[in-house]
Amino acid sequence: MTEQHVIGQRKALWDAFCHRQQIIENSTHLFDTDQESFVRVRQVGKVLSRNILSRSESMEARVISQTNILLEDIASQCDRFDGLIYMMFLRQHDDVVPLYIGKAESKGRSNPISANIKDVARVKDKFARWGDNYQYHIGDLSASVLPGHDARYVTMKYQNWAERLFVSYPAVRPQLKQDIWFWCKAWNKNDAGIWPEFGATRLSFLEYLLIGVASSLFPDTLLNREGHNRS
Repeated sequence: MTEQHVIGQRKALWDAFCHRQQIIENSTHLFDTDQESFVRVRQVGKVLSRNILSRSESMEARVISQTNILLEDIASQCDRFDGLIYMMFLRQHDDVVPLYIGKAESKGRSNPISANIKDVARVKDKFARWGDNYQYHIGDLSASVLPGHDARYVTMKYQNWAERLFVSYPAVRPQLKQDIWFWCKAWNKNDAGIWPEFGATRLSFLEYLLIGVASSLFPDTLLNREGHNRS
């Protein structure tokens, strides 16, 4: 079997998963932008005020609706869902070109509800891993993209994100190179993942498989480092 044939099989798996999950149909713009793709900036923090990139309202609504499914599952003790699977990606015609794949689990290590999904409609500091705080995607990306952040919070990981997403950085008015899309879903542990023959796929394994397949198909665009196939 040639390498080209193997890549073709993996692309078919990827496309089929994206189609089954209706990723294009259920996606939304990640950032709140104007007509020229400049991302709107807002201030957070009462004591140490700092500028933060703004998520789009539709992105926030999507996260809240899906985490509500997880919270209702925990409250009813049904135990059907593992957590949230999410993806930041580009659209190229009908193709989903992943930039980052991740997860936010329903339960914490010692808590019945993970702090990442708790009270997301009111508090945006963690927000299913996309929160305003440092050590979360929006907070850390803002530290690289927007001036005025403490250099301690500027990391290579999010400088790589900034390089991929923005025309230039740091910038007072950061402009996207192209539209950035976001998809997330409350993951039912009984659902099949990207390899249907594996049957029911738990969230952690799903994330691992998606990153593995995506890294072999899109090695130049995928920003994940853990689980990235560097060959």
